[in-house]
Amino acid sequence: MPLRRFRPLAALFAALLGAAVPLASHAALPTTVDGQPMPSLAPMLEKVTPAVVNISTKTRVQVRDPFFDDPMFRQFFGLQGVPRERVAQSLGSGVIVDAAKGYVLTNNHVVGGADDITVTLQDGRDFKGKLIGTDPDTDVAVVQIQATGLQALPLADSAKLRVGDFVVAVGDPFGLGQTVTSGIVSALGRSGLGGTGYQNFIQTDASINPGNSGGALVNLRGELVGINTMIFSPSGGNVGIGFAIPTNLSRDVMQQLIAHGKVSRGNLGLETQEITPRIAQVLGLKNTNGVVVTRVSAGSAAESAEVEVGDVITAIDGKPLRSAQDLRNAEGLLPVGSTVKLTVQRNGTSRDVTAKLVPEKLATVDGASLDARLTGVIFSELSQNLRSQGVAGVTVQSVRPGSRAALAGLSAGDVVLGVGNARIPNLGTLKRLAGVKPRQLVLVVSDEDGVRYVDVR
Repeated sequence: MPLRRFRPLAALFAALLGAAVPLASHAALPTTVDGQPMPSLAPMLEKVTPAVVNISTKTRVQVRDPFFDDPMFRQFFGLQGVPRERVAQSLGSGVIVDAAKGYVLTNNHVVGGADDITVTLQDGRDFKGKLIGTDPDTDVAVVQIQATGLQALPLADSAKLRVGDFVVAVGDPFGLGQTVTSGIVSALGRSGLGGTGYQNFIQTDASINPGNSGGALVNLRGELVGINTMIFSPSGGNVGIGFAIPTNLSRDVMQQLIAHGKVSRGNLGLETQEITPRIAQVLGLKNTNGVVVTRVSAGSAAESAEVEVGDVITAIDGKPLRSAQDLRNAEGLLPVGSTVKLTVQRNGTSRDVTAKLVPEKLATVDGASLDARLTGVIFSELSQNLRSQGVAGVTVQSVRPGSRAALAGLSAGDVVLGVGNARIPNLGTLKRLAGVKPRQLVLVVSDEDGVRYVDVR
C-alpha cells in the first residue's frame, strides 16, 4: 500500500528521463508530462515581479553623550565640529500600484520618519522616493517616484478572499534580492495582535521574513490582495504565521494619503469596556456578548443615535462584537461619512440604531507658543483609539523637517509621555510644564519601538 504513493513520482521521473534528449537539444523543460501541462507560477510571476521594488532608507538620529554636553570638554579636546548624530539604515519592500504617477504602497514602519528613501526596481534602476504620507494606525505608507517604464499590479477585491486560497509573497528578505514564496490564506480578519491600532489582517503561511515588509501578497491571477507587514514568531524566524494588510484597507488609506497627506477617521464618540462575568451579573445580562458603553461624548454621533452609558452594543452592521477592539477596528477602518448600524441592548430589549461616522475633533497646540525650541511642532490630544488602550500623553501631530525638534529625533505619530521627570496626561499639563521653559528640554517619547528620551536644544 505505501508504494502507491510513489507511483506517480516514478512515472514523472521516467517521463523526465524520456525527455532528457529534448532537454539537451532544445534547452527547455517539457511543456507536458503524460499529456498534462506542467504546473508553474512562472508565467504569472513574470508579470508580478517587475512591480515589486526594494526600498532602502536612511534616518539621521541624534546621539546624546554627556561628555559632548560639556562645553569645556569639547573645547579641551577640540571636538567643536564633531558630528553628534548617527545614520540608521533599513531595508524593506514596496509595490507599484500606479505606473503613470509612480505611486508605491509600502509599510509605515519601512519609511516612516526616514530622511532619505531610495527605491530600486527589479531592473536595477534606483530612484529617490518622495514620501506622500504615512498612517501608523494601519501601518500603510505611500511613496512616489519619478520614473518611466514602470509596471503596476492590479488591486484585487480582498473581501473575496477565502481561507484556503493560494497566495504568493514577493519581497526582498534579508536584502538577498527579490524572492518569491508561496502558501495559502490561513485565516482572515485577524486582530488584537499588538502594534498597529486598526487591524484586519490576512494570515498566510507563505514565508514572510525581515525585508519582506511592504512587499506583495498576490493571488494566482497576479493581483495584489495584501501588503505583507509582520510575522508571529517566538524565535524571530519564519514559522509559517505571517500577516498582510488587505488591499481594500490599504486602497482606502492610500487614497486619503494621496488626496490629503493624512487619514481622517470616523468616530462614534463612544468609549466601551468588554463584559466580564462579574459585569454581566451586575448588569443582569444573560451572557458576556458585546461591549458595554462607559462614556458617550457630547455632540457625538452616538449621542445623536441616543446611545447611553450602560447600553450593551452586541453587533455593528450585523457583525457580532467580540471585544472593544472590534468596535475600534470598525470605526478606524470605515471611511468618514459611513453610516453604521449598531445593535444596542438596554434593559433586556434589543434594538437597531444608525449612526454616521464623523471626523474626530482633537484639540491642538502650536509648540512655538510653549517654547521656541518646539517651533515647527504641532501637538494634539490623544485619539480615542489610543485613550481606549489606556495610553496617557500627547500626540505629536506634525514636525516640520529641519526644525530643532526634528533634528533631535521627534517624529509625527510619537506620543509624548513626559517632560523631564514629570508625566504629561494631557495638553493642559504639556502647556504648563513646557511653558516654564526649562533649561534642558528633554521629552519622554513613546513610539512603536519603545520609550526614548528626546533632548531638544
